[in-house]
Order: sequence, then C-alpha cells, then structure tokens
Amino acid sequence: MSRLARKAMPWFPWALTHPRARAARRALAERRRRLAGQSHRIRYFHQVDDPYSQLAAQALEPLCDRYEVQLEPHLVGPPPDDAAPERERLEGFARRDAADVAPFYGLDFPESPAPPRPADVELAGRLLASALASGRFVQEAARIGAALWSADPSRLGKLAIELPPADREATRSAIDAGNALRRRSGHYLGAMFHYAGEWYWGVDRLWHLERRLQALGALRSGTDAAPIVPRPDLREAPPLGSPRRLRLEYFPSLRSPYTAIAMRRVLELPERLPVELVLRPVLPMVMRGLPVPSAKRLYIMQDTKREAEDAGEPFGFACDPVGRPVERAFSLYPWARERGRAAELLACFTRAAFAEGVDTGSDAGLRAVVEGAGLSWGEAQPHLDGEGWREELEENRRSLFASGLWGVPSFRLVGEGTEPDFCTWGQDRIWRVEAEVRRRLGAPHTGEDAR
Repeated sequence: MSRLARKAMPWFPWALTHPRARAARRALAERRRRLAGQSHRIRYFHQVDDPYSQLAAQALEPLCDRYEVQLEPHLVGPPPDDAAPERERLEGFARRDAADVAPFYGLDFPESPAPPRPADVELAGRLLASALASGRFVQEAARIGAALWSADPSRLGKLAIELPPADREATRSAIDAGNALRRRSGHYLGAMFHYAGEWYWGVDRLWHLERRLQALGALRSGTDAAPIVPRPDLREAPPLGSPRRLRLEYFPSLRSPYTAIAMRRVLELPERLPVELVLRPVLPMVMRGLPVPSAKRLYIMQDTKREAEDAGEPFGFACDPVGRPVERAFSLYPWARERGRAAELLACFTRAAFAEGVDTGSDAGLRAVVEGAGLSWGEAQPHLDGEGWREELEENRRSLFASGLWGVPSFRLVGEGTEPDFCTWGQDRIWRVEAEVRRRLGAPHTGEDAR
C-alpha cells in the first residue's frame, strides 16, 4: 500500500464511527420512519441451536412490553464458514459462555449443556417456524429453546402436541428467507437485533438498542428505564487484598479493535486485584489464515466504537496495522520485555493504530510507539525485524487453542490445586474475569451482587 493510501486510511473508520456521523445516520432513519408513518420496527434473527439466541429469546417479551416497537422475528441458520472460522471451537465456547454468564444476567441456561441432537434441533426449528407463522414467536421462542437445551426429548414432544410443528419444507423456507434477509442487511450471526441500520448482538448489546429507543421516546409510559439485561460492572468495587496472587494470562492481538479498547482496563487489573498478569500475545486471525469478511469488519468497527464509548476508551481514527507493522512491532517485543516495558509497547501500539491513526508500518510511526512506551528508538534498532519472537507467539496460539479459545482478547485464570482454569473471551468479559478472581479469593459475587 502506498504512503498516500495509508495516510488516508484512518479517515474511513473515523467517518464510519464518529458520533456525529452516527447521529446523522440515525436522524435520517428516524425522519424516514416518521414520513412513512411506520412504527419502530426491530428485526430479530434467531438461530435454533445457538446458545446466545436462547438467551436473547428470553428478552423478547420484556422488550415488547417496555417499548413501543414492532418486533419482526426471523429464523436463520448458522453463520457462513468465512464468518465462523474454527466453527467447532466457536460452538463449544458459546455453550460454555452462555451457561457461565446466564446467572449474572438473570437468565436461564443449563450449567453443562451438551450439543443438542440433530433430530431435536430439527423439531425445535419446526416448532419455531410454526410459532413464527402464527404470530406467537415472541411468546414461545424461549419456551421452545428451553425444551431443546434441556436434553430431554420428551419436553419437545409435549410441545409438539400443544404447538403443532410446521412441516419440513415450510421450516426450510423460513430459514432460507431469514438467511437471505440477514445477508442483504449486512450480517452473518444469530441472536442479532437490527434497528434502522444498526446491529446489536444478543443480550450483551441490548442496552445499546434500549438507549437508542429511549432517546427516541419509545419507552412506554410508566415502565422501567433500567436495562432489561444489565451488564455486570465491577469497576467501582473496592480493591481486593489477599496474600495469594492468581496467575491471569492475557491473550491480545495487535490488530484487534476489541483488544485496543480492552488494553488499559486489563493492564489496570493488578492495581485492584491480587493477580500476576502474564502477557501472551498472538498473531492476528487474518495473519493466521483465518478469514474476516467485509460485513464482519464493518460490524466490528461500529460495535467496538459503541463499546469504547461506554468504557471511556478512545477509538475510531484507525490505520490498519495488518502485516509488516504487526510483525515489526512484535520483533521488538522480547527486547521491550527485558526492559520491563512489554505491556507499554503493546498498549502504545494499539492506541496508535486504533485511536490516533498512526501508520505503525512506517519508521516514524513505530518510533512514536516505541518512545511512547518509554523506550529508546536508537536502542530498538538492532532488534528491529528479527524473527526470534515467532515461536513464542506460536506457542501462545497453541496454548490458547488448548484452552478451547481462539479469538482475542482472551483470558485464562490459572487454577490452583483442584480448582480448574477459568477461560473466557472478549473485552465484554473483563467483568467476568474480575468476578471469578474475587470468588476464588473469598469475595464471591452472585449475579445480583455483580450488578
């Protein structure tokens, strides 16, 4: 890529994610809605065997009860292969994660769910298609999903008597239509809410949608304005003292927008918790041969911006560091660690790449990162462009995969004695890591306490 192209690169994500641009898009969508005399229409895309869809299904009735909205549900199949690399790992993690966070969210999901049997998935899909055709999807989706995830086929059988299932052809047609609409609208996952041009993933992003609806005056009179599914937040909890220190391994990537907005919060954890934070960086997915389609990149940038605003993190003026910029930065990583500045190097790099629009592939850009980390650019020169870091990052990747994870940022809280490792993924799970640390060190948090 030419120098001119890299200089212009940050302006596209800036325009896409800037609050003023987003406000203008929302105002235009609202003006069109009013001129057409339409209600606030939310499209919801539900995947039959997706754990996150089962969590989201439990929020559908409260959403309709609280807001003056028209909820339009659709059935969809799994995401396409290019949007779901490492599919088996993704599905396994989704089951574990949904079971892990459901109690904190006040939702129901089995503690140790097994993959539902194909025959049960088919019957649940036919029941959902029937509920969709009869206009009862909002009322019945969570109940059907609970029967599917119960691992008790008799529960689905009883529902099939009460709610006659659609035939297989009608069910397939409903899923095909939902897949096509989701694709045309610019997404790929289940458990997605789509409102006036923006996407919201499941219960983890529902508050963003609620906040938008409230700003538009769609909250019903006399109803609760608190989030339907509040995200636990332990940032205001008092520091925890303990003679024990737990080992917390952190797997970041230098090309990950979510890593960029998580970095400061993660690096600050040892200030409040008795943990030994161990950095275990990995190469970006695309540099490990895993595809990232354009629809996914666009959604991630917009979603990251909303999450960054909530976390008080700068984000959006971004110059993609994929390729040599990442490799050159990692070539300095072992040297920076020897000088006790490894964390600062990674933090400065992600901030420069995703918030300051710095071309980290240039010598001037990388120099700014190095000096911002409190290191000497002159002393860095002999270490630049070496290859000694690759085996360490590959070992980190193998360790990440062995934990049932693959994406970034990820976390592994190493167990002691008979306590198993606790592993989770995502900048929106930092609260969960902290809750687990506090539980293991004798400061337990129930789902209600964590809110």
